[in-house]
Amino acid sequence: MSGLQRRWVADCADAVPGADRAAVDRLGADLLSRWSEPHRRYHDLAHLAEVLAAADLLARRGRAHRADRSAVALAAWFHDAVYEGRGGGDDERRSADLAARELSALGCAPDLVERVVTLVLDTLDHDVEDAEPDVARVTLHDADLWILASPTARFDEYCRQVREEYAHVPAAEYATARSAVLRPFLVRPHVYRSAHARREWEPVARENLARELTRLAG
Repeated sequence: MSGLQRRWVADCADAVPGADRAAVDRLGADLLSRWSEPHRRYHDLAHLAEVLAAADLLARRGRAHRADRSAVALAAWFHDAVYEGRGGGDDERRSADLAARELSALGCAPDLVERVVTLVLDTLDHDVEDAEPDVARVTLHDADLWILASPTARFDEYCRQVREEYAHVPAAEYATARSAVLRPFLVRPHVYRSAHARREWEPVARENLARELTRLAG
């Protein structure tokens, strides 16, 4: 069993302790297959693993309760489970629908399913200014944006990977659209919502974003 498979089983054991193991394994296999689709360059298994790791760190630093950790973990698994890269929020909405359907079938409590759906939909525009004091929403928001504060080599790789996912878009059109996605993070008072991310990640994220926006403008 791979590390991510083991992680999925453990996350389900925490969130849905009475779930049928065969059903858990089937859903896990389906999710891993989705995250492994060949058209993905950035939104792949590596991104999933990075988000899970970042979420674990933030949950520890923020002393998140078990219920919050479960909601964040499940939302991380589903947040890009559907990814075609066409924009417009369709991927996020379809991923949220998938989470609602599959987690309900697994026996997940309705209130937890609702929280997971909310967290997945938050990734549509990454704006959770009204989320205080919802630790789960803040944690997934920051974990999904960890890549903005990654080391230079990884951040530059991320930028290349996203461009590859939109290789069908002409360069000038891509530069304009991508800048429109990234610039708001610099305009906001903070890129991140959690205390740890603001302290440890935000300075690097702002440097990375400024560098990429300069490249796009050039």
